[in-house]
Amino acid sequence: MSGGRKRSQARQEEREVLYEGAILDLVRLEGRWDVVEHSPGVAILVCEGRQVLGVRQQRPAAGLRTWEIPAGLVDPGETPEQTANRELAEEVGLAGRLTLITSMYTSPGFTDEIVHLFEAHDLEPAHAQADEDEDLELAWMDLTTAWEGIRDGAIASSAPTLVALAFAKARLGLK
Repeated sequence: MSGGRKRSQARQEEREVLYEGAILDLVRLEGRWDVVEHSPGVAILVCEGRQVLGVRQQRPAAGLRTWEIPAGLVDPGETPEQTANRELAEEVGLAGRLTLITSMYTSPGFTDEIVHLFEAHDLEPAHAQADEDEDLELAWMDLTTAWEGIRDGAIASSAPTLVALAFAKARLGLK
């Protein structure tokens, strides 16, 4: 799948643009469905034993600080794997071999946003310029502690992070 903004599956003549933004458009399909067309994204699971690498950051949309696995948006012309490599270097200063775990729609009832979840292996240090508008704090966390914290509401996170943690727990045979 190529990068950049993708369009909903509806025919163009059935698509009314209500708002155009940098990473999303709001459209009305078939005269009745309000849909957010969103740039695709990636998320990257980094595990060392039972430790998971996340980043803490302020999320203005939610109005709080979250702990999430590294993630970002696919730029036009990039493949999801290229984006995952770039984000891994920019956000946490690592490079490695990537394996696609799954691709998922974040909330298909109102958006076409798809996130490609990768796992990073054979890690080594990498240097890349972080985005100027991001204030990230790297935070390794025990897998079970992260899962329970998100489950109990003590840690705010994202759906791709939950899927990644569930995958890691299953692989390790944890309940």
